[in-house]
Amino acid sequence: MSQEFLPLQGIRVIEMSHMIMGPSCGMFLNFLGAEVIKIEPPSGDKTRYLTGMGRPMFPLFNRGKKSIQLDLTTEAGRQTLDKLLSTADVFVENFKDHSLTKMGADLEQMRIKHPKLIISSCKGFLSGPYQDRTALDEVVQMMTGLAYMTGPTGRPLRAGASVNDIMGGLFAAFSVLAALLKRQETGEGSAIRVGLFENCLLLVAQHMVQFALEGRNPPPMPEREFSWPIYDIFEDKNGQQIFISAVTEGQWKTVCEILHLEALLSDARLQTRPDQIDARSWTLPLIAAQVAQRTVEELSAQFEAHGIPFSPIAKPSDMYNDPHAMREGAMAESFCEDGSSFKAPSLPFEVDGSLVTGGGNVPAKGQDTFAVLEALGLSTKEIQAASGLKEAP
Repeated sequence: MSQEFLPLQGIRVIEMSHMIMGPSCGMFLNFLGAEVIKIEPPSGDKTRYLTGMGRPMFPLFNRGKKSIQLDLTTEAGRQTLDKLLSTADVFVENFKDHSLTKMGADLEQMRIKHPKLIISSCKGFLSGPYQDRTALDEVVQMMTGLAYMTGPTGRPLRAGASVNDIMGGLFAAFSVLAALLKRQETGEGSAIRVGLFENCLLLVAQHMVQFALEGRNPPPMPEREFSWPIYDIFEDKNGQQIFISAVTEGQWKTVCEILHLEALLSDARLQTRPDQIDARSWTLPLIAAQVAQRTVEELSAQFEAHGIPFSPIAKPSDMYNDPHAMREGAMAESFCEDGSSFKAPSLPFEVDGSLVTGGGNVPAKGQDTFAVLEALGLSTKEIQAASGLKEAP
């Protein structure tokens, strides 16, 4: 079952961002009940028009938001933004500072004019030598060593998702929540800056600390030194892949018994964990040979019954057929402007035993312009001058 968990009801967020990091921050805040008003230029957020792997970015990370159109090249547009900010609790952005200033959203002036406003800036880097560099998720993965750790030697690979953009957006939302709590005590806003680079540093910190403690770089993950006797991908009789692990003595014993390899349990060469790890060169082929005689379905049933960590190798699209991923309340359906729809995850936690609702529909460009600005007291002519729209979309 799912339930509404909306602790941010009554909080107004103004979002000027594109791509993933800033929009994901706004999405997380919206899922917790905040009203998120996305400001788009007359041409629309460029992310709307991406294709290929970029196509899901706008609909996925802008679910549930309102969209208003403002022409910030005009004085009317900039004045309207300022008036809108006077009603807001949070401002989320992910543009370069000089670009914001050109758009009439100078952050220093914003703090002076709106001292209670919490400003969440989603940037490539925090303040320092790199603060003005252009960054992308893939760039910081290369810079910090995450790509080095992901691919085999000589073949650095980015992670298979926008891990820094999404996690960076999560840290931005997390820090906004902290700033809202602080504001309850002080009555003052905060200027928050979240960096993709620093986010990625946290992701590789375990490898950094291994070097700090041992004085040597760990090898890339495909060549890592194992701490367990079984932690590998195998193929079944039909060529399907399955990941199997044994990280305790009990799991080692159980896997050997399930695969009819009881002889390994009494082998004098395999009586300690270090022995089992050192013997991987000749034990893994024996395990692979047994796995190859069965199907993933047979193995999965046995491993689950005995508490063995395992998983068939899935594609993201397989999640739409996964009974756990698709259980009631786990996915939220959203509708796009053209009538198409998709299901995507909400927030990955439960409150009081229930999943948290989240999602909402994808706004059309500027669809809420007149409604939001009329509520500010603007006349039709003033709205037209500020937005470039002749009438409500």
